[in-house]
Amino acid sequence: MATPDQKSPNVLLQNLCCRILGKSEADAAQQFQYAVRVIGSNFAPTVERDEFLVAEKIKKELVRQRREADAALFSELYRKLSSQLTYYVAIPLHLGILKNKWSILYLLLSLSEDPRKQSNKVSSYATLFAQALPRDAHSTPYYYARPQSLPLNYQDRSAQSAQSSGSMGSSGISSISLYALNGPTPTPQSLLPGSLACNYIFKQSYQAPGVGDCLRQQLGSRLAWTLTASQPSLQSTTSKGFSNAVSRGVPRSRREGDTSGSVEITEANLVRDVLYVFQGIDGKNIKMCNSENCYKVEGKVSLSKSLRDTTSRLAELGWLHNKIRKYTDQRSLDRAFGLVGQSFCAALHQELKEYYRLLSVLHSQLQLEDDQGVNLGLESSLTLRRLLVWTYDPKIRLKTLAALVDHCQGRKGGELASAVHAYTKTGDPYMRSLVQHILGLVSHPVLNFLYRWIYDGELEDTYHEFFVASDPTVKTDRLWHDKYTLRKSMIPSFITMEQSKKVLLIGKSINFLHQVCHDQTPSTKMITVAKSAESSKDAADLFTDLENAFQEKIDAAYFETSKYLLDVLNKKYNLLEHMQAMRRYLLLGQGDFIRHLMDLLKPELARPATTLYQHNLTGILETAVRATNAQFDNPEILKRLDVRLLEVSPGDTGWDVFSLDYHVDGPIATVFTRECMSHYLRVFNFLWRAKRMEYILTDIWKGHMCNAKLLKSIPELSGVLHQCHVLASEMVHFIHQMQYYITFEVLECSWDELWNKVQQAQDLDHIIAAHEVFLDTIIARCLLDSDSRVLLNQLRAVFDQIIELQNAQDAMYRAALEELQLRLQFEERKKQRELEGKWGVTASEDEEESRRMKEFQDSIPKMCSQLRILTHFYQGIVQQFLVLLTTSSDESLRFLSFRLDFNEHYKAREPRLRVSLGTRGRRSSHM
Repeated sequence: MATPDQKSPNVLLQNLCCRILGKSEADAAQQFQYAVRVIGSNFAPTVERDEFLVAEKIKKELVRQRREADAALFSELYRKLSSQLTYYVAIPLHLGILKNKWSILYLLLSLSEDPRKQSNKVSSYATLFAQALPRDAHSTPYYYARPQSLPLNYQDRSAQSAQSSGSMGSSGISSISLYALNGPTPTPQSLLPGSLACNYIFKQSYQAPGVGDCLRQQLGSRLAWTLTASQPSLQSTTSKGFSNAVSRGVPRSRREGDTSGSVEITEANLVRDVLYVFQGIDGKNIKMCNSENCYKVEGKVSLSKSLRDTTSRLAELGWLHNKIRKYTDQRSLDRAFGLVGQSFCAALHQELKEYYRLLSVLHSQLQLEDDQGVNLGLESSLTLRRLLVWTYDPKIRLKTLAALVDHCQGRKGGELASAVHAYTKTGDPYMRSLVQHILGLVSHPVLNFLYRWIYDGELEDTYHEFFVASDPTVKTDRLWHDKYTLRKSMIPSFITMEQSKKVLLIGKSINFLHQVCHDQTPSTKMITVAKSAESSKDAADLFTDLENAFQEKIDAAYFETSKYLLDVLNKKYNLLEHMQAMRRYLLLGQGDFIRHLMDLLKPELARPATTLYQHNLTGILETAVRATNAQFDNPEILKRLDVRLLEVSPGDTGWDVFSLDYHVDGPIATVFTRECMSHYLRVFNFLWRAKRMEYILTDIWKGHMCNAKLLKSIPELSGVLHQCHVLASEMVHFIHQMQYYITFEVLECSWDELWNKVQQAQDLDHIIAAHEVFLDTIIARCLLDSDSRVLLNQLRAVFDQIIELQNAQDAMYRAALEELQLRLQFEERKKQRELEGKWGVTASEDEEESRRMKEFQDSIPKMCSQLRILTHFYQGIVQQFLVLLTTSSDESLRFLSFRLDFNEHYKAREPRLRVSLGTRGRRSSHM
């Protein structure tokens, strides 16, 4: 029966090694010690765990050694082992069935290597451990927790290391050479520290899109390769290793005569402290100085200037780490920071995670050196200088992140994305690739907002991060104008103002269709465009091809949405027909209708305004529609046409308060807003008054033509009639020129421009803008704006003089026709009496007739003087009006003054009009 010592793992393992190698215990001692290290280690090889591949390697190795029979025997044994394990799958584990076949096969393969190739074998062992570092160092010190593998008590740690070395020596491991146990791994020349390939590995982590994540995940294994130095010779390493270990591991005593109380520490202890500082944890000798806001070596520690400077440079990583970590910890808990801010914090956490991975590898390397206990002086060990080299690129990354944190303070949403984007404008490709990676994560919520807005019209911006703002208090009738606006501060700098306006317009059009037009069916092309935008390349398109790919998506959605909206407005709601109705009725474009309406309304409107009733006027309006070509218009348009009475002032007649109105609602009210309808009302009142002047002058001319022959029998009226004819002719010329200017130069030209713009409009905003420009133009050129108030007052004074002339002429004609009637009656009586054989008149009748005629003749000078006064006032007002026209900044108004005074009649009376037209323009430009 076997003794307990014979069943111990060490004895069994030693027997296994001797049986495999076919050697005695003394000859297989070195392989046995290596097997003990392999079994007792926490590391695992980085080779692929493929059982079949390992078995094939063993067979190939046997064949290569010309041991075909052994290869066949191994194959048969391996087959039986696999079949037995398959058969005993259901057997409980305590029966001893083999579970880790791959591990056993890999152990056998490793132990079967040629013992004569000592250096290569040991080198492969060290390579195995170096490659296994990241697997053991996979944990990340995410919180401020001190790693258990690195206690701060350095003396205890050194004692444990020495004790471990002693125990190893007493168990027989001391017979193995120092180099064989702890020798450094041979490093390929391309991966040596400082080489171009090594730097390329570190820098390439974020430079290649799509490959960066994979490279970052392999950072630990690459660093493990980099941490090893080139293989020194066995003799030099052994001798120099012990000497350096003693020099670096044992604190030196104070110099003689030094009574300052300073303590000198070794570089190894500084390395340990620096590794803690990298995580923001105070070390034993390096602590945070709050007054100077930096990490400093304690004053009582005696260090050379070079070591102190190197330590300060390395400690800067801890300060940068604390700055970034403080920002992320504060902002991660702030919900008001928004989705963009949380994405920024997540990006910073991701970068810190990669930084922690580096620190984990460094800690593992230091732990490996301490566990071996004899490797502190080798060229592969950690030193401050090596740390300075290996942390060069991470320091640049942390500096960039800290600068981003400073620049992004107090920002959120699109403003935060703009702040990050500003750091991409650098010539350093390494820094630019890092910031672009962060920007891709930060802008992801912005893209989600944007695509939901332009394809669904949905705006779920709880924290006000998107550059489109919504006002829920705005009613539906003002949705297009007031509900959605741009937050200019939240527009990311990588999106232009033109693109942001298109984005606003797209979502606004979709909501307008849904809420105002009650149209829930998007076009087929819009569905296609929306599906094409759901790919994962949106962020890449946004930053790599802003002028093409991203712009094409915005343009496609803009054109399709706007085109569909305009089609709905034109076909379903007859937008263009309503616009033409405004031109025909409110701007007096339907001539026959306006003339007939004025004829029908003349008796009603001549009455005082207080005696008018709207239903009577509405009936007259319907009569005028049925009697003219207006009856052929769309019934929907005629139904909207109505009469409106303005506010009545004392002394107003019906002409002063009458107005036509056009009712608008629904989507049409978006174009014809209340402000626009008030402008139309002002223009209609002006045009209606001008049309009334033309109507009055027409009646005056009719009176002249009808009464000219009748009043020839009253020769004393010839002068008065001539003076009245001359003044009426001046007024007719003035009104005709004004009507020509208003009708053709203002209304028709402006309408033609509006119609062309409406036909070429790409969206509703273009139509609204063109319509507003049209109204502003006609208001300015019809002298209804604030700058033309003086001109408008002069023009209204001219209109008043025309009404005065009508009143004066009507009074004169009434008196003349009454006198004519009396004279004809007197002559008729006189002839009748003569026919009867009587005297025609008696003396009293003749005297009374003469007295009456004398009274009429005496009234003629009063009529003449009244006409002269009227003429004088009229000409003075016209002259002043012409002077104002010549000094106008509008060229069309200056040419109007030329047409009004085409024969220089007023120029001869007014010296200010004796300036050439070109000089007038130059003079007006300097005023």
